[in-house]
Amino acid sequence: MQPFDVSLNGSTQSIEENTTALDHLKNTNLEPPNLCYHPSLGAIETCDTCIIKVNGEFVRSCSTELQPGDVVETLGDDVHEAQLIAMDRILGNHELYCTVCDFNNGNCEIHNTVKEMRIEHQDTPHETKGAEINRNAFYRYDPDQCILCGRCVEACQDLQVNETLLIDWTLEKPRVIWDNDTTIDESSCVNCGHCATVCPCNAMMETGMEGEAGFLTGMAQESFRPMVNITKDVETGYGSLMTLSDMEAQMREERIEKTKTVCTYCGVGCSFDVWTKGREILKIEPQEEAPANGISTCVKGKFGWDYVNSEERLKKPLIREGDAFREAEWEEALDLIESKFKETMSKKGPDALAFISSSKCTNEESYLMQKLGRGVIGTNNIDNCSRYCQSPATMGLWRTVGYGGDSGSITDIGQAELVITIGSNTAESHPVLATRVKRAQKLYGQKVIVADLRKHEMADRADLFVRPAPGSDLVWLSAVTKYIIDQGWHDETFLSEHVNDVEEYIRSLDKYTLDYASETTGMSKDELIEIATSIHQAKTTSILWAMGVTQHGGGSDTSTAISNLLLVTGNYMKPGAGAYPLRGHNNVQGASDFGSMPDRFPGYQFVSDDEVRGRFEKSWGTDIPKEPGLNNHEMVDAMHDGRLDVLYLKGEDMGIVDSNINYVHSAFEKLDFFVVQDIFFSKTCEYADVVLPASPSLEKDGTFVNTERRFQRLYKVLDPLGDSKPDWQIIVEIANRMGADWDYGHPSEIMDEAASLTPMFAGVSYDRLEGYDSLQWPVDADGTDTPLLFEDKFPFPDGKARLWPVDWTKPVEFGEDYDLHVNNGRILEHFHEGNMTYKSEGITRKTPKVFLEVSHELARERNLEDGTVVRLTSPYGSVKVSCIVTDRVFGNQLYLPMNTNGEGAINYLTSSHSDKDTDTPAYKEVSVKMEVLEPKGESPMPRINHRNGNPQPQIGVRVEEKWARDDYIFPGDIVKERRSNK
Repeated sequence: MQPFDVSLNGSTQSIEENTTALDHLKNTNLEPPNLCYHPSLGAIETCDTCIIKVNGEFVRSCSTELQPGDVVETLGDDVHEAQLIAMDRILGNHELYCTVCDFNNGNCEIHNTVKEMRIEHQDTPHETKGAEINRNAFYRYDPDQCILCGRCVEACQDLQVNETLLIDWTLEKPRVIWDNDTTIDESSCVNCGHCATVCPCNAMMETGMEGEAGFLTGMAQESFRPMVNITKDVETGYGSLMTLSDMEAQMREERIEKTKTVCTYCGVGCSFDVWTKGREILKIEPQEEAPANGISTCVKGKFGWDYVNSEERLKKPLIREGDAFREAEWEEALDLIESKFKETMSKKGPDALAFISSSKCTNEESYLMQKLGRGVIGTNNIDNCSRYCQSPATMGLWRTVGYGGDSGSITDIGQAELVITIGSNTAESHPVLATRVKRAQKLYGQKVIVADLRKHEMADRADLFVRPAPGSDLVWLSAVTKYIIDQGWHDETFLSEHVNDVEEYIRSLDKYTLDYASETTGMSKDELIEIATSIHQAKTTSILWAMGVTQHGGGSDTSTAISNLLLVTGNYMKPGAGAYPLRGHNNVQGASDFGSMPDRFPGYQFVSDDEVRGRFEKSWGTDIPKEPGLNNHEMVDAMHDGRLDVLYLKGEDMGIVDSNINYVHSAFEKLDFFVVQDIFFSKTCEYADVVLPASPSLEKDGTFVNTERRFQRLYKVLDPLGDSKPDWQIIVEIANRMGADWDYGHPSEIMDEAASLTPMFAGVSYDRLEGYDSLQWPVDADGTDTPLLFEDKFPFPDGKARLWPVDWTKPVEFGEDYDLHVNNGRILEHFHEGNMTYKSEGITRKTPKVFLEVSHELARERNLEDGTVVRLTSPYGSVKVSCIVTDRVFGNQLYLPMNTNGEGAINYLTSSHSDKDTDTPAYKEVSVKMEVLEPKGESPMPRINHRNGNPQPQIGVRVEEKWARDDYIFPGDIVKERRSNK
């Protein structure tokens, strides 16, 4: 971009192309007032306070793109007069009672603007909009404080793209409405919190703030209005009001803590500030500089923190006595663990013990868990829950491109010309990441193709939605790849320069004809050709996939097929392209990155590599076995076989999330000694001998790695509850009982040790992760990180990727009695079995229990309706659950979310069948028979669930409708009229 000159208040200034006047003025300390503009939302043009003059004409600086030679004026009396007119109108919509306002925390933009403009009085009296406050459990909207800036609408429509909010400009007193003017609870609102985050005042506000933030804000409602009037009488003129309220705001700073953390739910890795007063969590405030999410959140990250202070938290160690547990002191619990560990090692050796790390815990805790197993006990029996979900995706990428992580960043997904999602319910499983796709599609023309069994939100929005037969994705992916090659659309230059084994791979595709693929998958040849053509026509393609791909008997091969397709079309090594296996948990990437795997040290270094193992042995001062250990799937079999006697599991509810849980539970019962470390008494704890109370993420320091390979720091927000302790401290105490002599004083020291032994993380340190700073691995020793994973070569000896031929593994076949296929996965509001989210009263009220989605066709055939209770039975167990009839599923397909640990838990139905390469359970290969237990019953989905809402899509706030109102005149025109009449 070429710079050019403009005149600013008589001074010549050089600016870049595509720069708005407001952007430039922000950089020159001449920023005009602006209340509707937000850097993450852009120009909204509703408030008019940013008026300036360009070439003699009044314009809104937020939306005016400067041109060469423009003459810009910001200091004239007429400009100031226009700005005052605009601000006066805003004050007519907003009542200033700052000292008794919960938003008086230094960040109320109306307060700050009044003060900066030195406004003492207003000409436009404040008037009510004649509507009640609209509220639910999470946030509330006060129309009488709303300045109609439209930020909330812009955020809802075009950033979150839930499309619930709008301003009804046709009302006599316009206000924000939900759907077709209903309550928040009865609307399509998903409670993502964007609206409250971007509101410049107290109109949209988190309910956790009400009556809590200020020293004078906790009064009863009947006292509030008199207090406002008293405040106004005492504070004559806005100058004194501002002074007094600023003093009160400063007092608030001394008791409200604002601490940065990283979300503990999905793998997107949202970061934000947590506002606390004592142990009360007032609100979550995301920041623009948050690298993964910016100002975005979902309902769980914004409002799902009640579990931290739940009465059900484990606060003391528990020891089993018979069929019951009793509380114990730490010393007794650790004595028992020490004696049992040592006794087992003495009798049967270290391989009779095993360790399961957690995808919810920090990198440092994962590192210590595998160090305890390998370096202290002497076994490689260590694993984590990526075995349940993402190991096949990692395997497919290791085979082909050498690293098992996302090719780029979430920003790359947003800028791709074509996004293909396969087996990913992205809007519910990774909601903030999904917003980037929805926004790019809606505003910038990104094409979206979705392949899935179920018509979820992303499928509903897709430009092309296809429904391959369950488990058949490898076939259509290979057929599309073959068609692209047959048409000569493959990237021959890229393949020649960067890829090996091309000819062998091409020959392997012979069987994947369009006819074969259509017959096998049920997709039409036209659909297959359209997908191939879309990839060919797009300059950049990103493919996103998740458990709908990986949780099959051939999950690794299907993931390999995805990478093969991207290689053939040259969709690596450039922004906006590549492979994106969406990680499910907040730190499932980091748990594996830091060595909680049976065959790999941190950084995916093989335990069988003598040089690597020698480096760890020297650092740790101990011998380490070179034979790979048991993965968690193999551990269950070893419990049954009597080869595994002791299991130490932290932060993983294996007793409900593993497949074929009846088989898993019976394995637990065969253990001689079982230690479970968690924040709640989970289903798994029921089988333990010792339960240790751990601390959640808000009660410790550490780091997570999100789905885009991004290291982020989390800071301790609260002290551990009761006698609970951070997981890393518990592991240190157990290790030292076993003779380790570890002396870590802070997680940063653990990270320093891990980085010193792991070339992939060599430059990672807490200093480089301060605040919102982040690093994406690999990270060189000098701190240089790698946002784009492959820039000029692939991590193989010759720098070239490898095309890897794969064959289709047919899904498991069930008997004729099992005539219904059960798809399963996440939902937006609950995370997995709901151990944390069910502690939120607001979330639970919206979605109180699990439900079974059935199609209209099946409902007609079997006389099912909303609320019908059925029993589903597979060869491995049965569940009891209530039905929802919906068009989200088709024919004999069912959808059972995984959000329960009760009698509707999906893993009573799943088998021990697994991916042939990684042992990841084939959770998605489940067939059942159905029995109706209760023909009629209460619907499991309350009327106030967002799925019953009626969204109203539009672009932005439709400010033109405001400008067209009879009572609107542009302030610049008023000033010109006044001056012409003088």
